[in-house]
Amino acid sequence: MATDRPILLVEDNPDDEALTLRALGKNHISNQVVVARDGVEALDYLFGTGAHSGRDVSVLPAVVLLDLKLPRIDGLEVLRRIRADARTSFLPVVVLTTSKERQDIYEAYSLGANSYIRKPVDFERFIQAVGQLGVYWLSLNEPFDQPGQ
Repeated sequence: MATDRPILLVEDNPDDEALTLRALGKNHISNQVVVARDGVEALDYLFGTGAHSGRDVSVLPAVVLLDLKLPRIDGLEVLRRIRADARTSFLPVVVLTTSKERQDIYEAYSLGANSYIRKPVDFERFIQAVGQLGVYWLSLNEPFDQPGQ
């Protein structure tokens, strides 16, 4: 199961990053995974600024897996900026977080999250969740790219 487009994983916790990468591998998801460890790094990658200056921004990720509790710029602000820019406004964004706060869920959907998944504590359940996520977003979902992309 793969597309030629990468997955953008926005995760600041090294353990959760390793767990997610392991779960993607166990589900035979072979897409390149670009890891951004804070909100600034994620936005730099998406918009070709900062450390990612000169990156071909016409190649958008197949999906963004976005944690909410991030340093420098939090996940909700990252989502707000993704939706505010015409180049990324249709980019699939799945919030993948430990937060079960109703306000976080409400805000994420209000800002245009495509899905909100709470990270299961149990690794086997997490592998299943990532597998289902991969099947849907990388195989079944038909992405909409902005005209000219």
